[in-house]
Amino acid sequence: MTKTRIKYICSNCGYESLRWLGKCPECDSWNTFTEEIIETSKRKLETAKTKVTVTNINDISVKDEERIITGIQEFDRVLGGGLMPGSVVLLGGDPGIGKSTLAMQAAAKIKDKVLYVTGEESEKQIKLRSARLKVNSDSFFVFAETDLGHIISAINSVEPALAVIDSIQTTYRTELENSPGTITQIRECTSLLMEEAKKKHFCVIIIGHVTKEGMIAGPKVLEHMVDTVVQFEGESHHSFRILRAQKNRFGSTNEIGIFDMREDGLHEVKNPSEIFLSGSKRTSPGSVVTSSIEGTRPILLETQALVTPSNYGYPQRVTTGFDQRRLSILLAVLEKRAKLRVSANNVFVNMAGGLRISEPAVDLAVCCSIASSQFDKPVNNKIVIVGEVGLGGEIRSVNNIEKRIQEAEKLGFEKMILPENNLKSLSKTNKIVLTPVGDLSSTLKILFT
Repeated sequence: MTKTRIKYICSNCGYESLRWLGKCPECDSWNTFTEEIIETSKRKLETAKTKVTVTNINDISVKDEERIITGIQEFDRVLGGGLMPGSVVLLGGDPGIGKSTLAMQAAAKIKDKVLYVTGEESEKQIKLRSARLKVNSDSFFVFAETDLGHIISAINSVEPALAVIDSIQTTYRTELENSPGTITQIRECTSLLMEEAKKKHFCVIIIGHVTKEGMIAGPKVLEHMVDTVVQFEGESHHSFRILRAQKNRFGSTNEIGIFDMREDGLHEVKNPSEIFLSGSKRTSPGSVVTSSIEGTRPILLETQALVTPSNYGYPQRVTTGFDQRRLSILLAVLEKRAKLRVSANNVFVNMAGGLRISEPAVDLAVCCSIASSQFDKPVNNKIVIVGEVGLGGEIRSVNNIEKRIQEAEKLGFEKMILPENNLKSLSKTNKIVLTPVGDLSSTLKILFT
């Protein structure tokens, strides 16, 4: 009786070992090794028997209208203008976040044939969901299967413009001894789907699970293989869902799409600024309105801060939607440059609405909201504050200032505090009152004296 040989593969970087290791020597990740069966049959490289042809890059013509438009503007914007034929899109997100809902709604609006392959639900369950989402399309086909060989046969039979695989963790190849969901199965199934998509020029949307850390499950090489990686994020107590591109070979990775989850599916949020500012009509200490650029669009949102005395030896620093390390830097600048003593207090910072902001243009608004809570003095909710704070307390200029000003004017704001270097670059007059600032101390004097 032959003994099955096994090996251990790091799910983060793909490093292989004959024994289990707690820490990966390649990427220094802990507890990432998973057990895999060693394939005994070696694959030989087969060279082409016929003469191959290569194409000059100047002879290749690509038109924008070749993209597959789903009709969901937020989804198309994140993808760079629509689905590119021959591309593979990896859609990840937490359980129940709406990955399958988004994929079904987008696929149902495509005029060409669509094949929806489900490995987690039956065809009747898909039908019930389509009725709830009010999906009605004569070119929408459903196939409940997990065997990749049968899936490829179905794709060859239907010849769709788009194939949705829900999900890649349930798909397997029969010639491999590993069970579905293992690193080998996920990698090999994705590789074969990519090969078929490039060869036959149809688009594939692969739905993938995520780990408890929020990373897409499976080998890290999976994200390098596909053309586009899209993360669907949101919180359980918020109805808003944010679609963010982490990798895109056919568009920008800075674009985001915002959706509202309702009983009948996902609805696009056309003007996110109004949604994120819906609770900022009441003036209260610690609340400041700021402007952030997400992709090509400006978004106004409310920054909230709460400063309280600490009853323990080590004060807390808690953030939601903002980088905690960045908060520590801003608190140090406030203490050193603005003489605001918060080292003995708990500081809580929240980006209202569940949006995660990493742009440094919100630094000044975070500092002002902390000072507002510390002084217990509110900031006028008709003021928008933007600016990057340097370690010397200086206010550095931000990009796309004209877009931020236009968005603030459109929503009826009366005043904007901005870096003085940005004021010099403005080419036209604006209806909103612009107040330039050069350092953090002068900004706090303008607001609280």
